[in-house]
Amino acid sequence: MNLNSYILKVIEVGSDLKSKRIQQLEPLSLYIFDKISNGDLAALNFICTHNSRRSHLGQIWLQMAAAYYKIDLVRAYSGGIEETAFNSRAVAVLQRSGFAVEGGIGVNPKYEVSSDLGKFYLVSFSKKYNHSENPQKDFCAVMTCAEADEACPIIFGADLRVKLLYEDPKSADGTDYESTAYDERCFQIATEMFYVMKQVQAELWKTK
Repeated sequence: MNLNSYILKVIEVGSDLKSKRIQQLEPLSLYIFDKISNGDLAALNFICTHNSRRSHLGQIWLQMAAAYYKIDLVRAYSGGIEETAFNSRAVAVLQRSGFAVEGGIGVNPKYEVSSDLGKFYLVSFSKKYNHSENPQKDFCAVMTCAEADEACPIIFGADLRVKLLYEDPKSADGTDYESTAYDERCFQIATEMFYVMKQVQAELWKTK
């Protein structure tokens, strides 16, 4: 699919998010706005257990949304409680949504995820949340799975912790529903990350 067409659908669906989910997303948009309106970097570390699926999707879609809305001073990262690998099924769903993905060699491969849209580029691989490439202080920890949230009651260095849980598409691995499950989760995460950045953009406009 063309990434721009995918994003337009994401933005359209985002206007119909349920109020309960909007309340859960609001701390994220407020954090980003407060940081960048003060001229500071808004760093967000998306964390799940294995850093293989949901945390990568959160990182990539949040950074893509920032690029799409031309909002600087936003940097998204991801990590896990354990280091495993960026799951090939999650990589494939990004390709289906329109990203270009290159790489993928080795036990824990590094993937180059890019798009001409917004001049987007990220190198993604599985790592622990406190890996040296991730922020060590002054960041928002976005907990994307219940297991990681329970296993890490404290994320050292984070100045905000947001609980934003997503159902793991892993449960559909090896079934006829596999691709559908990943497509649904990818679209959900994309929709919510674009909603967040759209709210940030709206608040920034008010200050101009």
